[in-house]
Amino acid sequence: MQKIRWGILGCGKIANKFAADLKWVRDAELIAVGARDQDRARQFAATFGARLAFDSYEGLVSCPEVDVIYVATPHGFHHEHTLLCLRHGKAVLCEKALALNLRQAKEMVEESQRSRVFLMEAFWTKFLPQYQKVLSLVADGTLGEIRMIQADFGFCAPEPLAQRLYDPALGGGSLLDIGIYPVFLATSLLGRPVEINATIDPYDTGVDKQIAINLQFESRALASLSSTFEVETPVAATIMGTRGYVRMKNRFHNASCELELVLGKESPRTVEVIREEGYGYQFEARHVTQCLRDGLIESPVMRHSDSLLLMETLDRIRHRCGLRYAAD
Repeated sequence: MQKIRWGILGCGKIANKFAADLKWVRDAELIAVGARDQDRARQFAATFGARLAFDSYEGLVSCPEVDVIYVATPHGFHHEHTLLCLRHGKAVLCEKALALNLRQAKEMVEESQRSRVFLMEAFWTKFLPQYQKVLSLVADGTLGEIRMIQADFGFCAPEPLAQRLYDPALGGGSLLDIGIYPVFLATSLLGRPVEINATIDPYDTGVDKQIAINLQFESRALASLSSTFEVETPVAATIMGTRGYVRMKNRFHNASCELELVLGKESPRTVEVIREEGYGYQFEARHVTQCLRDGLIESPVMRHSDSLLLMETLDRIRHRCGLRYAAD
């Protein structure tokens, strides 16, 4: 079976992790990388065994040997870079947040559908075994009717602050960087919120150092969510139903997450999940590879509509607390 040939656009921290995990995807291989700096591209390619290194993104998207491109640049550039890939006929796995706002996200989805080229937001959490287990606990009624979700994500950002964390032009602020994980969890499990309230503590640039969010859903379920660059938080999530709750501990969004289930007045018990070597990005990469083999332009797991709902919710949250970007 011919392998699906990957390119990576951008050489940052998350690109390194994704490239390292591609070795755990049996029918995929990393062919090429593109960066604005030739030396950086060559070093990245040498580290991860890619044959081709381009000193421009245009060079990467024009390469006939590449089937799919992982867009790993800061989210302020996702709209531009994803459209560049799609218009050159390259399937795209784009890091989250998919865009800066709903308008941009719609343009990306419309281009995917118009050109019949695959596009998926790289929400790796949705493909991890522990998240799939949580979904099964909800679907089979183990937890009863979901009534409340609590989730946080925070860390103390080191000085000097990376520009992407505070610059509005780059989509700075905790919400789109890490707050997207708690918001994703709530919308993924409960759908579109009917009411939103949010409060921020801003940087001088206007973007949020930290944010507190309250959502209410049509079912009357509530979600209490937060993100911050100011303090270390548990990075945990608890999904509470009428029969019990499941707690996602130890960084709920990633492959190190542990699940603790409590039903009624029973003692907590650990829920076992599949563990693999690597960071955990191989699960979404395997899924994209299969989607491409099946000739799809949209994932049946992380659908275009899922990304648009998430982006719309993030826009509504920003509107409630007066957080705006130039792209708006």
